[in-house]
Amino acid sequence: MVIQTHNLTKIYQFGRKGAFKALDNLNLSVKEGEIFGYLGPNGAGKTTTIRMMLDIIRPTSGRIEILGMDAQRDSVALHHHIGFMPGELNLWKNEKAINIIKYFGRVRGNLDMAYVKELAERLQFDMSKKFREYSSGNKRKLGLILALMHRPQLLILDEPTSGLDPLMQQTFNQLMREIREEGRTVFLSSHVLSEVQAICDRVGILRGGLLRAVENVEDLTHANFRWITIQYDGHIPDLSQVAGVSEVTKVNGTTVKFRFSGDFDPLLRTLTQADYIRHFKTQEPTLEEIFLAFYDDGQNVMNDNTKQEVAI
Repeated sequence: MVIQTHNLTKIYQFGRKGAFKALDNLNLSVKEGEIFGYLGPNGAGKTTTIRMMLDIIRPTSGRIEILGMDAQRDSVALHHHIGFMPGELNLWKNEKAINIIKYFGRVRGNLDMAYVKELAERLQFDMSKKFREYSSGNKRKLGLILALMHRPQLLILDEPTSGLDPLMQQTFNQLMREIREEGRTVFLSSHVLSEVQAICDRVGILRGGLLRAVENVEDLTHANFRWITIQYDGHIPDLSQVAGVSEVTKVNGTTVKFRFSGDFDPLLRTLTQADYIRHFKTQEPTLEEIFLAFYDDGQNVMNDNTKQEVAI
């Protein structure tokens, strides 16, 4: 495994205000050569996990292995093999991007300017400007170049496409696929479900510091519910009383749409009482709808005392 966490826990202390458990006994495995999506809303614990992987903060308990090394004990050595892009990139405001790139290249060693120029061209990024002159999208492009330019074995990306236009998002997706084809690994934290669905092999869903599920993207989209749309003429029975049917919506008296799970037999028996069924359509839920199903009880991830205290 490229990443392996063992009962990883992080508790933030707030003095008299008490404590907040940002991550609770996380056991997560990321395989070599896969793009792993780490999903959750703001405050779920995604950034806390990444900061502990990079030894920016220390866990309260548990441990992390990355590339067979201990994330704390071997953090300096590991940083040569990891490409990281934070959620917010803060660099020297009055320094030109090309100088920032060369500085990072000297620190890491083996700077390949031909590859840097290739990345800049593909991302349509002008390296001659000062950092403060860039838009948020162009700052993300610079962050991607800094993370990618030394061809790391592992990429750790925190909300990487935030601020990128749709065309650049497609370029980013292609870059990630190429990295996977080379046998390298991507750990991608995001709340953009379409992005994850487009490129990830597996996803982990995090909520309130707890890992709720780890699934193949393809399997996750074959969830245990689906949307059904029926077009009919005349009379149709009340489907809201059928087992497995919920969220029934009628449109113009000729179409009904609802969410369905379970055995089809009770539904089909009920539909025999309809006058005439003109069209019957089943549709699998999107990854976003599946994701939201993990959060449908309306509970807040963070309590009021901690929402503004720390970015996790």
